[in-house]
Amino acid sequence: MREHVRTTPSRTAVLALACAAQFMVVLDVSVVNVALPPIRESLGFTSAGVQWVAGAYALAFAGFLLLGGRLADLYGRAQVFTAGLVLFTAASLVGGLADTPGLLVTARAAQGLGAAVIAPATLTLVTTTFADGPERVRALAVWTAVSLAGGATGNLVGGALTHVFSWRAVLLVNVPLGLFVLLGTVRRSTDEHRRPATKGSLDVPGALTGTTALTALVYGLTRASEHGWADPWTATALTCGGVVLAGFIAVEFRAPTPLLPPRLLGDRATGVGTALMALSGACLQIPMWFFLAFHMHDVLGFTALETGLGFLPHTLVTMIVGRYTTPWLMERVQARLLIAIGALVTSAGFAWQASALSADTYLGAIAGPAVVISVGAGLSTTPLTAVIASGARPEDAGAVSGLLNTVKQAGGALGLALLTTLIVGRNPASSEGHEYALVFWSLAAIQAVVALLSTALPPRSPTGGREGAR
Repeated sequence: MREHVRTTPSRTAVLALACAAQFMVVLDVSVVNVALPPIRESLGFTSAGVQWVAGAYALAFAGFLLLGGRLADLYGRAQVFTAGLVLFTAASLVGGLADTPGLLVTARAAQGLGAAVIAPATLTLVTTTFADGPERVRALAVWTAVSLAGGATGNLVGGALTHVFSWRAVLLVNVPLGLFVLLGTVRRSTDEHRRPATKGSLDVPGALTGTTALTALVYGLTRASEHGWADPWTATALTCGGVVLAGFIAVEFRAPTPLLPPRLLGDRATGVGTALMALSGACLQIPMWFFLAFHMHDVLGFTALETGLGFLPHTLVTMIVGRYTTPWLMERVQARLLIAIGALVTSAGFAWQASALSADTYLGAIAGPAVVISVGAGLSTTPLTAVIASGARPEDAGAVSGLLNTVKQAGGALGLALLTTLIVGRNPASSEGHEYALVFWSLAAIQAVVALLSTALPPRSPTGGREGAR
């Protein structure tokens, strides 16, 4: 029988701090959604302008993730993580006290920038603190479960805080949590966490072109989901983003210390894995929450708080399966097989969801499919994260973490933009949810593609190591 290495208290503390910070960052992607109406009334936003309270965070977050990941490699994970926490916490305080629309939007953008530094640093801390194998698998399972929980509970937390206190509590709640994590980071960070993982200077041209390209592309995709692909601003943003992205790729091949080392995408684990993560993000990140939330509101007549509670099965089942079942299976089953099985289960869940939307009750329309979707997501997300992380050298851990988080966010934005075109001009509320069925059949098809493409991943032994050559 294989003897497991006991996790030391110090490493347990690092995992707890990383997970707390990740939860806070992912939660803020959606936590303000329910609070937008009272924010508009309180500060005098226009109906269009109030969307930037959510949009400014999402744009800064997605646009700076690659840069945030590489900063951790160059300047030390603990220092970069701490700097991101300070910025995020301070911006949360300013946003919670803001008395003008411009100040609130600026604070949300600063929050997004801090989050872009924190998110890849949390994953880097986990992958570099725990050795490759069962210990890292269990740590990644906890980190993944917390990430999924943060995203899924955003509407619920936002609705509860706004209902009990005010919209300001949605932002101010980050202040004590951020200070707690910051204090723990100062006390628990080691010399290894403070030491830069690679030598060299920041790739400034890569940072400028990469951040500009990602911001333009995410903005264009977000705008497309609201205004359509023919909108001039959408076309301009996507065109500019594509041109600058091509420039970014050219810069990276010449940079001495590239923001995104080209060799990473040549590795099967990282290259194929990030493509699968993008496809999964197009299903399990923003799109699923978006369309189910509108179905519960428009068709089932749920309030904002009831809608948030409606996502509890998704949150709880994913956390339980991802935290307890998946690590056990990963010690016995190849990761790529587990990813394929999880994707097929998720595909079946989305197919059931598409068929069940005509039901007029929550139990009939949402609860059953939620369990199947969440079991599949819990089975596939952790092994996919582990496979991608296994392709990184220690000096590239931050870059890979930034890439992984970037493709999840970009995949979610792309998925939402494309899927929204399926229901443009239609009224799901008047057709008992049949129009949303097109969306979930599409999600089922995407997950089937993930299952098929997972066979291209390199073998990864049940103990967590790489078996095949890169």
